[in-house]
Amino acid sequence: MPQEPGVYFFLDKKGKVLYVGKARNLKKRVSSYFTSKKNLGEKTRLLINNTSKIKITAVESEFDALLLEANYIKKYKPKFNIKLADGKAYPLVRITINDDYPKILISRREEDKKSLYFGPYPNAGELKTALSFIRRIFPYQSVINHPKKPCFYYHLNLCPCPSVFNSKDAYRKNIKHIADLFNGRKKQIIKELEKEREILSKQEKFETAKAIQEKILALQSISKPAHKPFEYEQNPNLRIDLRVSELNSLTKILKLNNVHVSKLAKIECFDISNISGKFATGSMVVFINGEKESSLYRRFKIGSEEKPNDFAMIQEVLQRRIKHKEWQLPDLIIVDGGKGQISIALKVLNEAHITIPVIGLAKREETIITSDFTQIRLPKDSEALHLVMRIRDEAHRFALAYHKKLRSRAFLNP
Repeated sequence: MPQEPGVYFFLDKKGKVLYVGKARNLKKRVSSYFTSKKNLGEKTRLLINNTSKIKITAVESEFDALLLEANYIKKYKPKFNIKLADGKAYPLVRITINDDYPKILISRREEDKKSLYFGPYPNAGELKTALSFIRRIFPYQSVINHPKKPCFYYHLNLCPCPSVFNSKDAYRKNIKHIADLFNGRKKQIIKELEKEREILSKQEKFETAKAIQEKILALQSISKPAHKPFEYEQNPNLRIDLRVSELNSLTKILKLNNVHVSKLAKIECFDISNISGKFATGSMVVFINGEKESSLYRRFKIGSEEKPNDFAMIQEVLQRRIKHKEWQLPDLIIVDGGKGQISIALKVLNEAHITIPVIGLAKREETIITSDFTQIRLPKDSEALHLVMRIRDEAHRFALAYHKKLRSRAFLNP
């Protein structure tokens, strides 16, 4: 079972859906039902006793899982989703779409036919967290009768109060984007924002264009590319198909640029994290068939350098990795950086008489650089680029987490 976000189903002997749930990590969440039965509530034990089969659908992001879970609960109306809620209706997102300034509200019933509803969402806390994040991108009003003066949320840039917000069109555009987001149309929103940003830049309205770019980056950080619930329903293997497509795309592009790869079953990526050379750490993350395999991750405490020297640090990490003959060699190595990091990686491999293709990803323009220093600039929607960026970002996250741990340990034990 994958350690990825997704939706899981508990089914009875006849194949009827008893319960639908979402998870940040499918393996951990589903396993939790069976590893701690003593701590389960009576109704949850009843669910487990009536379950004959468990199905899962892995998705691209937690936000996708949130949308898909609501879609399936609405479709199947599983009895244990209702029972486990103790008769309390699940929350819905309500948009008072016919108001001059539509409000975004949480409701328990679809009582207003003039409003637009999304859901239901079983976890009210996660829904509120999602709405809080969305509100930082697209500010909105959250009460029916808003006071005629700036409210507390206005001062936090979260509420465009009617008394100070004059552009009705701009506000309604925000609301449309929020509705599109809950409909799984994130790509469409980003395209619209990118078009708006380009127009503003041509008009030399750079501050406003910068604000639009920040919205784009925030949307991209919500998740990997979002997909509509029906896409997963039509194809439960959508996530696997996406990985295969990304790997095929990267393989094709690398071959066209004289990088000799026959397959990309195993990819290793290396990154360095430090502050002025202090508490320097290195990370090795491993992706198998396009999916992260955290059991093979390795972290390195770098002791040879006291000054910031990324080249020497990446050399130390790679040399230590190569010494582990028991670790299966990858089909491709990715380093976070450009020509310098690639040269170091090739030097380490040559000294060890090992031949493995090496590429780098330059941060400034997200350009892939090959071992002969060919620069590959791919469109932002490139599947190959998305794959390399996702792997690089995971390596950076893992290195930074260890760096913070060492720094905290030094602070607490001076």
